[in-house]
Amino acid sequence: MRPVQILRLLLGAVPLVATLALVPGAVDAQATEPGGRPAPVVVTVPAARPPERPATSKPVCTPKPGRATCQSLVRTDLPAVRSLTPGSLPAGYGPPHIRRIYQLPFGGGGRTVAIVSAFHYPTAEADLAEYRRTYGLPPCTTANGCFDQVYATGVQPPVDAGWALESAIDIEAVSASCPRCRIVLVEAASDVIGDLLNAVTVARTGVPGVFPPAKFISMSWGDGENPVQPVIDPTYFDFPGVAFVASSGNTGGVPDWPALSKFVTAAGGTRINEVANPVPGPQRTRPRPYYETAWSGSGSGCTQFQPKPVWQADTICPTTRTSVDVSALADPTTGISIYTTTPTPDNQTGWLIAGGTSVASPLIAGIYAQAGNPGPNDRPNSYPYANRRFFWDINVGTAGAFSAGLGYDAPTGVGSPRGVRGFRR
Repeated sequence: MRPVQILRLLLGAVPLVATLALVPGAVDAQATEPGGRPAPVVVTVPAARPPERPATSKPVCTPKPGRATCQSLVRTDLPAVRSLTPGSLPAGYGPPHIRRIYQLPFGGGGRTVAIVSAFHYPTAEADLAEYRRTYGLPPCTTANGCFDQVYATGVQPPVDAGWALESAIDIEAVSASCPRCRIVLVEAASDVIGDLLNAVTVARTGVPGVFPPAKFISMSWGDGENPVQPVIDPTYFDFPGVAFVASSGNTGGVPDWPALSKFVTAAGGTRINEVANPVPGPQRTRPRPYYETAWSGSGSGCTQFQPKPVWQADTICPTTRTSVDVSALADPTTGISIYTTTPTPDNQTGWLIAGGTSVASPLIAGIYAQAGNPGPNDRPNSYPYANRRFFWDINVGTAGAFSAGLGYDAPTGVGSPRGVRGFRR
């Protein structure tokens, strides 16, 4: 595969700063989506909360000047679990919980979600197989055409422990939100912004004979704002009919790029709370026991340089783009379960619990895919704004100086998914 040419001179001129247990084969129960549309599939599942103890976490990737940072966090108070008792599920939220929390169907067949990450993840296919086997999901392998691992330059990148864990989080989170989607892991040569953007182009255009152009692209990485970004955005993200999704950052009220691009859906973060009784407010009718609040670490706020999209009418940032657009699980305290046999930066392998908006981005990309291919001339990041009643409005919590409230807000956008209807025209 030939590398895609990028604006290296431009990028170099201005650095980008930085209460039935689910078993395989269990039948999902039907629910009714608002508006009388075909019901999404929901399940009643066992609680996934980890043991009650003070939760601590740390970034998976170490920030480096002039390079992108992956937006994932891993729990440090819970050691990795090498193996599970037969028939048991790991701590943390998994596919059955994600389907229940967001009222998702068990679909996505025929659609491709591309994950753009950096460096090489050597045990990707084997780890994905174990994750999906544990949760009773259909096999997703290179042999059956469901999984592909592609080097953006055609040459295998070196292994990086942090980015390998990031890639594990991404492909397994997509499996949770879109269990029948085809998954393509596109590995950039490094975490340099130019290399990652090259990989974005490979994901969008596809590789003949390997995988088709992806209509759904997740980017769980970011960098600080820079005035060059609006100049280069059209080259990489101005493509109608493609749903680009990016993590909003783990910066607690400070926005991050490329989520800030007006062509990208910015995925912010929430905390999952389990409550026995309905909570007054806009989430009072959602399936028990789940209730979401804004995650304090969610990157959000006003861009300095990006113009405001025409479909975004908030007054939080009157003249510039506001981040975020939508939100999903990100608080590592209530994070998702992840499996990896590539040693982590702390030299752990097995089942871990992860969070950060790196989780929210692939979850949202998978939900876009379940909703169906975007119209060829559509801007998919405008869909949530036109379909706000298909989101759970989150009105509790803060991120930096920004607070969640009724209606659109910076930490959670229009809210979290209520089925898939909010992600199509």
